[in-house]
Amino acid sequence: MNRDGETDPRSRSALDADILAWLRDEAAQPFAGWDFSYIDRRTSVDPLPWDYRKLIQRQLPEVKALLDLGTGGGEFLASLAPLPPHTRATEGYPPNLPVARERLEPLGVTVRDVGSDNRLDFADGEFDLVIDRHESYDPAEVWRVLRPGGSYVTQQVSGDNDEDLNRLLGAPPSEVVLDEPDWCLSTARASLERAGFTIEQAEEAEPLMRFFDAGALVFHLSAIPWQIPGFSVDAYAGRLVALQRQCLAGRPIESRNGRFLLRARKP
Repeated sequence: MNRDGETDPRSRSALDADILAWLRDEAAQPFAGWDFSYIDRRTSVDPLPWDYRKLIQRQLPEVKALLDLGTGGGEFLASLAPLPPHTRATEGYPPNLPVARERLEPLGVTVRDVGSDNRLDFADGEFDLVIDRHESYDPAEVWRVLRPGGSYVTQQVSGDNDEDLNRLLGAPPSEVVLDEPDWCLSTARASLERAGFTIEQAEEAEPLMRFFDAGALVFHLSAIPWQIPGFSVDAYAGRLVALQRQCLAGRPIESRNGRFLLRARKP
């Protein structure tokens, strides 16, 4: 410190270098499936007004055939065990496929590699329940693979999700915003209704997510490359160091999530 109580510029520079080295290490941490447990205690998010898990669990006792769209690493689906006797899952992100298969195949679940939403490799009316957490879908295909009276339960991420992070870092809009700027509850509801579904529940929320250190933010963004295309610590070094200093001063990094829920039935 100098006599005015300010940090010596050389010390500040050394601290910034240490922060950057640590952030690069955080970006290099392994990530598999859809497991964010590495940063669980370094983040928080406001609760949603609905409970996706409980909505599904209430239906499972009556379900004999279940399909999970976009299972990720199979973490959520496996947590619902015991599963219906005929349970299938899809995944379109290649790094997740071996993780999901290793986790789910011992439970009797076949995981299909799906490259397009508009063609699911399943028979007409094969499933009693289709579930979908944060995966894109084609309403007509979901309709086709459900039996009459079957249900579709989906929790989706809205198009402007986490755009606060892009603004904080001075980054361009996410790929989702560019591809589907109008993706929201009303758009999704209308598309399901056009496909013939009866909507039984429709809710939306913007829970606030907090990162208590910039390393947790770096891990998060490294795991979801579509949020900030081309993201790296070095590309956003100055902003990231400033955000870590903000966290050290007791002010977490905050971002609004965008979530909505739809529960629909095929008459």
